[in-house]
Amino acid sequence: MMKRREFISLLGGAAVWPLAARAQQPSMPVIGYLNPQSPDGQTGRLRGFRQGLKEAGYVEGENLAVEYRWAEGKVDRLPALAAELVRRQVAVIAATGGPASAHAAKAATATIPIVFLVAEDPVRLGLVTSLARPRGNITGSNFLNTELTAKRLELLRELVPGMARLAVLVNPASAINAETTLRDAEAAARAMSLQIEVHNASTSREINLAFANVGRGRPDALFVSGDGFFLSRRVQMVNLASRYAVPATYADRPFAEAGGLMSYGSNNEDAFRQAGVYVGRILKGAKPADLPIVQASKFELVINAETARMLGLTVPDKLLATADEVIE
Repeated sequence: MMKRREFISLLGGAAVWPLAARAQQPSMPVIGYLNPQSPDGQTGRLRGFRQGLKEAGYVEGENLAVEYRWAEGKVDRLPALAAELVRRQVAVIAATGGPASAHAAKAATATIPIVFLVAEDPVRLGLVTSLARPRGNITGSNFLNTELTAKRLELLRELVPGMARLAVLVNPASAINAETTLRDAEAAARAMSLQIEVHNASTSREINLAFANVGRGRPDALFVSGDGFFLSRRVQMVNLASRYAVPATYADRPFAEAGGLMSYGSNNEDAFRQAGVYVGRILKGAKPADLPIVQASKFELVINAETARMLGLTVPDKLLATADEVIE
């Protein structure tokens, strides 16, 4: 007959064994996800990011944990959020949503690997010294959206054939983005014999003022630069474009989905997928310096046919056939 003391000892051993076994299991890696916007409207991008992770062998909640940090449109919060991820000692930081996230992450750590996504040339942004060999602890993807200005204007003129005067809206807080956009817009406008007027906005209030000025000036169309802050204010901007009845073109699909007339730019879901692949490869031992900057190769045209009708525009058959999606 087993004595009570032996029985308790046996129970204790049974209780301790699983704990010891669990302690020997490899811990689940944790990555950081830094973004200047809010989770709202990010479904497609997050789906792409998670798909990339899956392709690399990682599934969130199964063999990978993700610490999300959203700045909710307040870019000045990014340095503190990046510092939080560094203190959390994440294995990799995915700095998404534009240069502000990438710069905040780069300033926060020189050792934790960083995978960024930006719409501008990362060499000009000072993030890397070479596209082929980024060096250091950082690599990523270039959407190329700021390099599609001429193509976006050509598509806009097809939809607004009588276009002669064009308003261009840029965010001066994103200096390189604004400079590149204006340089390319001015060159394309000269080639198309268009007159352009430039408007600036870096805050929600300035967006309201810029659209009010556009409404008073009555240009034939509006070109909105690809910018993370503008994307976070897309509902406000689309509503203002509707209020002032100005045909507008945007760089990102979520604008057209929110009611904007048209968007043309990189397939962001695919770009985020590639970022997920890079994060997974780094988790498996690859060094950021050995992963060349990925240049976007998939672009998409989205036309909101309902908005076109509201503006009294007829979408040409050629555009309808070219569009990747027509929103009715």
